[in-house]
Amino acid sequence: MTQASYELDVRPILRSGGEPFSAIMQAVNGLSAGQALRLLATFEPVPLYTVLGKKGFDHAAREIGEGDWEVLFTPQAQAANAQPTHDGAAASAWPEPVHQLDNRDLEPPEPMVRTLAAVEELRPGEVLCALLCREPVLLLPELGKRGLEWLGAFEADGTMYKLLIRRAAEREAAK
Repeated sequence: MTQASYELDVRPILRSGGEPFSAIMQAVNGLSAGQALRLLATFEPVPLYTVLGKKGFDHAAREIGEGDWEVLFTPQAQAANAQPTHDGAAASAWPEPVHQLDNRDLEPPEPMVRTLAAVEELRPGEVLCALLCREPVLLLPELGKRGLEWLGAFEADGTMYKLLIRRAAEREAAK
């Protein structure tokens, strides 16, 4: 028997000028194994396709009228084996962060700007910890382009995203 999809309507949040990303991620994290998410939005949420694709979801989108969209995110068959969204080694093998940034009260793009400026100061092997109110979907590709490793996830209560960023040690970078 197929499990009913979970419906999340973020149109009221968007129409009031809010940011629905944390509500979407809470919904995704609360899905049962194999359960799909039916998302209703005021635009086609193209950036979300990549984010949820990394979490093991396929998508099917259709415009439902008046500029509104319905997107069905369904788990891929191999979603149970999906890798967590991070690059680099496990955090337990990393040294303690030497820098801490609390970006939770900042409006975009300030968290990204502050974090990119701070990582430029990292020496090889050093780690930065950045606290954010949402998953930094635009920041993560930038870190990769700069050759930085990262680990990130929402805290268990879903209210804070903790991002660890490491500049590879010189001997690791030479490999």
